[in-house]
Amino acid sequence: MPKEKWSSAQTLLIDADDTLWENNIYFERAIASFISYLNHHEYSPEQVREKLNQVEREQTLRHGYGVASFSRSLITCFERLSTGEMTAEKHERITSFAQAILDQEIELLPDVAATLPDLASRHRLILMTKGNEAEQANKLARSGLSQFFSAVEIPREKTLAAYRAVCEKFQLAPASTWMVGNSPRSDINPALASGLHAIYIHHPNTWVLEHDAIDPAPAGQRLLEVESFAKLAEIF
Repeated sequence: MPKEKWSSAQTLLIDADDTLWENNIYFERAIASFISYLNHHEYSPEQVREKLNQVEREQTLRHGYGVASFSRSLITCFERLSTGEMTAEKHERITSFAQAILDQEIELLPDVAATLPDLASRHRLILMTKGNEAEQANKLARSGLSQFFSAVEIPREKTLAAYRAVCEKFQLAPASTWMVGNSPRSDINPALASGLHAIYIHHPNTWVLEHDAIDPAPAGQRLLEVESFAKLAEIF
């Protein structure tokens, strides 16, 4: 945590899922239901989960993120591992696990509701979250937080190119631009590689496919790690 506070106006690119609101816990619940339903007699639950992780990697490359892609992953994994026929009843039951995610209310993470408007009063906030555009826009609308963002960017992936494109689109100066998020793979490492500062907010249930070793900040850039969203008010 730096001793100084950035009082001058900064631009904060802020992630959504598992940074502003809970997300992955609902997928984990769906996965637990799926593994229980599959009830595989050869593979352990941990082995089934690893098979599902592999399928999810494949599906996100082909179809992107979101509940529809996740539902395809569950169906594909079941078809690969089950010795029985995929009936209409089984298909409906499996897709219901994914559908339950869409039925969840938006649950803001602690201190987000109080901290976000405080930050918005002094700095420029841009929501930058990857995923299915319609799903992410719907979650933002239901969250009640949209008024605090000057813009919303929902790229398919948060790559180095995506960060550079956002910086170019909004004429962002790297020296005064920060990426705030919980994912080392999507929020922290590519943002640092693009010349931005970054703030890593640890979340205990970050999706396993977003795990990665965090790169050190290049010379002249800042990488901060905080334990809660509220800490941002102490920095900015």
